[in-house]
Amino acid sequence: MSVSTHSVVPGATTPPATGFVQGLSLFDCVMIVAGAMIGSGIFIVPAAMAREIGSSGGLLLAWVFAGALTIAAALSYGELASMMPRTGGMYVYLREAFSPLWGFLYGWTFFTVIQTGTIAAVGVAFARFLGVLWPAVAEDRYLIPPLHVSPSYALSLSTSQLVAILVIALLTWTNSRGLGYGKWVQNLFTAAKVGALLGLIAVGLGLGWNAAAVKANFAHLWTAHLHRSGVPGLDVATTLGLLAAICVAQSGSLFAADSWHDVTLAADEVKNPRRTLPLALGLGTLTVIALYVLANVAYLATLPLPAIQDAPYDRVGTATLQAIFPGLGRTLMAVAIMISTFGCINSLVLAGSRAYYAMARDRLFFAPAGRLNRARVPGWSLLAQGVWAAALVLPRTFDSSTAKYGNVYSNLLDYVISAALIFYVLTIAGLFRLRATRPAADRPYKVPGYPVVPAAYILGATVVVLCLFIYRPYTTWPGLLIVACGLPVYRLRRLWAG
Repeated sequence: MSVSTHSVVPGATTPPATGFVQGLSLFDCVMIVAGAMIGSGIFIVPAAMAREIGSSGGLLLAWVFAGALTIAAALSYGELASMMPRTGGMYVYLREAFSPLWGFLYGWTFFTVIQTGTIAAVGVAFARFLGVLWPAVAEDRYLIPPLHVSPSYALSLSTSQLVAILVIALLTWTNSRGLGYGKWVQNLFTAAKVGALLGLIAVGLGLGWNAAAVKANFAHLWTAHLHRSGVPGLDVATTLGLLAAICVAQSGSLFAADSWHDVTLAADEVKNPRRTLPLALGLGTLTVIALYVLANVAYLATLPLPAIQDAPYDRVGTATLQAIFPGLGRTLMAVAIMISTFGCINSLVLAGSRAYYAMARDRLFFAPAGRLNRARVPGWSLLAQGVWAAALVLPRTFDSSTAKYGNVYSNLLDYVISAALIFYVLTIAGLFRLRATRPAADRPYKVPGYPVVPAAYILGATVVVLCLFIYRPYTTWPGLLIVACGLPVYRLRRLWAG
């Protein structure tokens, strides 16, 4: 069955009966932006960032820098979204600005690692914090013990992995039932986790106010804790070393603030998308970044920097609430993160499937992914995404020196952080290209501050990518290899499609 998604009558509530349902309002879209951004990262990554940067002022500056980059990118994407309000988001923008190859390489990386790997990671994060409330859920409680496929890799099924897979399956199923189910879950859980994050900020700045910590952290903002290793090869006591460390630390903050553009993937399901999408991107990212910066201020108002650096398992949010509510804080944070991660997974599942739908419509993905089910959502695309995300939960890494198991998706996500940034830079560079090649195109919204705002993002993100290649080559080069693997796949797909 052929399904058209572009013959939408202006002002109509829904496209033709065979197409997507235009059921997402501005509020729904802001909830998707915020829901995709807020997962477990804000409660964990500040610990590693504090170790890398070494000072409280540097930690706050890193989050402000990440926020400025994210908001600049969101404002720039708003113009592309208003110009091309089509299902597929960044895949469409890269395809139209450059060529189908660039769109495919992004879509390939998005499906193999970026979106599915994030779904797997957030699913396991949900399970880990469920384990705080229910100890039977743990990564070392095996239903199927690790089966080694090589000295460094194994497959296993623990109770924690099983819970992650069940959550992915549940949210894949609910989203396959129709847009109404997906957005209801999204709105409920995003509102709950924004409330939980606001609560953490309020108690951190109120009940948790620690005069000694405040004096140590804010009276000596730029004092580097040199007993910390920082980033190998950098002296964070110097201005240049601090700036380089802040750029390297963006792998944490930008990951915690990522997926802000996911709402553009579902553009055909948005009411009045040319106006709604730019507004949702701006409002959603601004709200979340403000919450993230305030959360870090709350951490620093409650805990001295060394306590943030040494937080057990990097759980800074838990350490903060434990300091305020001894004995109860661990449980409160576990509940908050479970709410946050559940809503995040739903947003990722809902939006991600639309990218593969768009690729399939261009004959660059499996053909069934380009069809809608009876609920008028891409059911096969949702299923393919869910199966691969669940599969990424099963493989484990093994460190023979410590006899400890890790997760393959964690390595994959580390590898593609720099590659994802390169795609963001290319997409915003595409804005300049489209201004030149399609000057007469309808642009109901134009990025404010053009060309300074998009150029600032390109410059800032490029500096971050260069620092990652210099100081973390072991994670950046493999990411490019994953992207490059898409080249022969693209060629084969084109040949197969005739």
